[in-house]
Amino acid sequence: MLDNANYTPRLKTVYQDSIRAALKEEFGYKNDMQIPRLDKIVLNIGCGAEAVKDSKKAKSAIEDLTKIAGQQAVGTKARKSHAPFRLREGMIIGAKVTLRGERMYEFLDRLITIAMPRIRDFRGVSGTSFDGRGNYATGLKEHIVFPEIDFDKVDETWGMDIVIATTAETDAEAKSLLKHFNMPFNS
Repeated sequence: MLDNANYTPRLKTVYQDSIRAALKEEFGYKNDMQIPRLDKIVLNIGCGAEAVKDSKKAKSAIEDLTKIAGQQAVGTKARKSHAPFRLREGMIIGAKVTLRGERMYEFLDRLITIAMPRIRDFRGVSGTSFDGRGNYATGLKEHIVFPEIDFDKVDETWGMDIVIATTAETDAEAKSLLKHFNMPFNS
């Protein structure tokens, strides 16, 4: 999808056409540059002890995260050695990827419209997981809710952290921005 030069993600168009105006009216911004927008989305999978026992697990996590994100994920390395866990400094123990621009909007659209409805017993995401500076963090227990992952080929299900960084100054502004993107908050 992103290869087409004329393609614009659906959520980016919605943001430009309606969300910006709604936020400007809601918070009374004088300048358009004050209007909160998405900055980046960071995805992280931590393998932990599984990667220590078998290095193929970390490679599998990197491949799965690359499929989900649509861009190459990088391995996260252990900062310190820890003998009881047989962990050595520099060992790959997870994967991460930072999405910006078009891919960021594409991922958020797939997360909200496809992945979250596929979660079993889903009642919405916490409305209190903001950091005080307008950034939102949530997690998934299984990465297999994304359609890019072939369930039959998965050797292990990973938990996944998702951090949505915005340019909002306060949590209220960030929550309003995400609500306009139809983020399913439970409170």
